Amino acid sequence: MIDNYLLEELVTFAKYKTLAKTAAELNVTQPTVTRGMQKLEDELGVQLFDRQPNRISLTKTGELAAEKANALLQANQQFITEIKNYAQSQQVLKVASVAPGPSILLERLHEQSALDYQVASDLLPEAQAAESLLDHQYTFVITNQEIQTDLIESRYIGQEHLFANLDQFMYLANQQQVTFKELAGLSFVVLSDIGLWKEVIQDNIPDAKFLYQSEYDALTELTKYTNFPFFTTNITEPDGTYDTTDSVSLPITDDSATITFYAAYLKDQRRTVTPLMKELVKIWPKKQF
Repeated sequence: MIDNYLLEELVTFAKYKTLAKTAAELNVTQPTVTRGMQKLEDELGVQLFDRQPNRISLTKTGELAAEKANALLQANQQFITEIKNYAQSQQVLKVASVAPGPSILLERLHEQSALDYQVASDLLPEAQAAESLLDHQYTFVITNQEIQTDLIESRYIGQEHLFANLDQFMYLANQQQVTFKELAGLSFVVLSDIGLWKEVIQDNIPDAKFLYQSEYDALTELTKYTNFPFFTTNITEPDGTYDTTDSVSLPITDDSATITFYAAYLKDQRRTVTPLMKELVKIWPKKQF
């Protein structure tokens, strides 16, 4: 069995090309690296390095060995990560969402539920939903994808509908509802981290400007002291984040202004996640427009 530190030395040398840089990167001495290189060659029984006066480089065999060593180290790290994640998932449910609305509901539920779970502070990229379940990073994820595979299944949770909040004196505020096209050319204040909704508004409102805010407090101040339009949903509307005193909330009727969410989880975790999913469905806002 070849020690990991020998593989790390080989991979590092392949990257930095010199003994000095390799030693500095690994925080060891050059003689230590040299001894490690010789030991690795002895254990493999092949020549990995071409040693010339004042110069050392990898042979073709050494280059292949470095490539394979890097793959082994990555696989080893993945093994460690998956086992640790799995062990932690057995102790407490870890939940993530691809959009802020479901995360807000989960946080609200956590305040009144006896169930023990953790909600990820960062939104999960849509493309990583299945992978995050397979490597046991999360017990289940709220996603807009109905994932059905040999290992993963999904259950319908609810829908989130987008609303445009307009100044009460704006001409559109007299309507009962609005379309993305009717919002063309307006400037909106928007929270930066809104997951899937960012692509929805950017792709569907012609010539609009979006003044993204990274902090809730900054966004709240802008909704309170300016007449910039902003967005809420059937989930965030009762959240109290925004000052809606002088605004009118209009449902956006385009199909793309509604996102359907599913809870995706590993099939062998169905019994574990079912109680939390049932409670989430119960508190999911049923308001339609």
